[in-house]
Amino acid sequence: MCLLAWDAPSGARAAPSPTTRRMLVRDSRIDHLAGIITGYSTEVRRGDIVLITASGEECQPLLKAVHRACLERGARHVEIQFSFPEITRDLYRLGTKEQIAHFPAHRLAFLKQVDVSIGIAAEQNTMVLAGVDQQKYLTHQRVLRPLLDWRVNRTRWVICRYPTHGMAQQAGLSLEEMEDHLYGACLLDWAAISRRQEPLRRLMSRTDRVHIEAPDTDLRMSIRGIDIAKSDGHHNLPDGEVFTAPVKTSVEGHIAFNCPTIHGGQAFDDIRLTFEGGKVVAGVAADGETRLGRILDIDRGARLLGEFAFGLNPRITRPMRNILFDEKIFGSIHLALGNAYAKCDNGNRSSIHWDLVKIFGKGSRVSFDGKPVMVDGRFVHAALKALNPPRRRNSLS
Repeated sequence: MCLLAWDAPSGARAAPSPTTRRMLVRDSRIDHLAGIITGYSTEVRRGDIVLITASGEECQPLLKAVHRACLERGARHVEIQFSFPEITRDLYRLGTKEQIAHFPAHRLAFLKQVDVSIGIAAEQNTMVLAGVDQQKYLTHQRVLRPLLDWRVNRTRWVICRYPTHGMAQQAGLSLEEMEDHLYGACLLDWAAISRRQEPLRRLMSRTDRVHIEAPDTDLRMSIRGIDIAKSDGHHNLPDGEVFTAPVKTSVEGHIAFNCPTIHGGQAFDDIRLTFEGGKVVAGVAADGETRLGRILDIDRGARLLGEFAFGLNPRITRPMRNILFDEKIFGSIHLALGNAYAKCDNGNRSSIHWDLVKIFGKGSRVSFDGKPVMVDGRFVHAALKALNPPRRRNSLS
C-alpha cells in the first residue's frame, strides 16, 4: 500500500519529498516567467495575433505556460511554430544552392499579421551545427534576414531560454544550478531595474567620445548623435543592458575579447580585432582565424560595428558560452559586428549581428569624454553607483 499525502492519518500531513518540493518550486517559477513574458515584456492584449517560435522539445513546460497565459489575456490567435536544430542541420549538410537560397515568403506574409512574437529555446547541444558548411549557414541567414528585421522592428517581441541538461553541462553546472541561475537572472523587478538604468542612458546621451582600456585593449569611438536605449526585460530574458551604436567610421584601436562565443554552431575563443576608420582591418581567433575571416567577409557591413553596450544584470557574473546570458554579465561591455538596431541606428546594414563580450577586471577603465565612468568592472561615476551589485565572490548567486 502507498501512503500518499491525501491518505495521511487525520490531523497529519505527509511531508513532500525533496523531488516533489523541487518540482513545485520549478512549476511556480515557470508560471512566473510566463507571466513576465506575456505581461511585462510583450503586453499581450485582447485581439492580438501571437506567434510563439519554439526550438527543442524540452521547452514544452514553458511553451504551455506562455500559450495558456496568451489565451487568458485574450489573444485572438496563438500560432506555434516548432523547430529542431538536429533537423535544421540537414539543410546545411544536404541542401542544394537553390534550397539554401529559397526565401519562405509565406512566413513573411503571416508575420505581417503578427502583433507579438515570442521565441523560446531549449538548447540541448549548442554545437549541433559545428560540422556543417559555414558558407551555407551564413548564406541562409542572409536570405532569412527580412524575417528577423520584420520581427524586431514591427512586433512586440521577446526571446528567452528554458534550462536543459545541455545548457547546464556547457556552463559547468548541474541542472538544478542552471535552473536557479536562469530563473534568478530572469525573475527580477524589471520596472525597478529600468529606473536604475536611466541615469546611464542619460549620461550616454550626452557623451561624444568613449575610450575603453584594458589588458591588450585600447579602443576609441564616438557615440555622438546616436540614440541610447535600455534593455530592461522587454526583448530578452534574461536582460540587462544599456546600448547604442558607434558612429560608423569613428572606431579606432584594438580590443581583445575574453568571453568564449558561438556563431552558427562554431566555437570561437580569444578573438582580437583591430579597427581603422571604423572597419575591422585585422582579426585573429584561437584555432578559428579562417572561420572568423569568412564571417567578416560575408557582406560589407560585417566588418563594421552595429552596437556598443554595457552588461548590467547583477545576477549574471560568469560566462557560459551563451550570448543571451554572457552579454548581460555585470562589469562587461559588448560590441556587435554587423547590423545596427533601428532603436540606435548608425546606418550599418549586414546579415549578421554578432555580439562579442569583454569582461572587465583589474586594470580596466571605460571613460566618457575623458572622465572615467567604470574602473575594474564597477561604476565609479556618482550617478551610476546604484547600478553596482554588492561586492562578492565571482559566483552564480
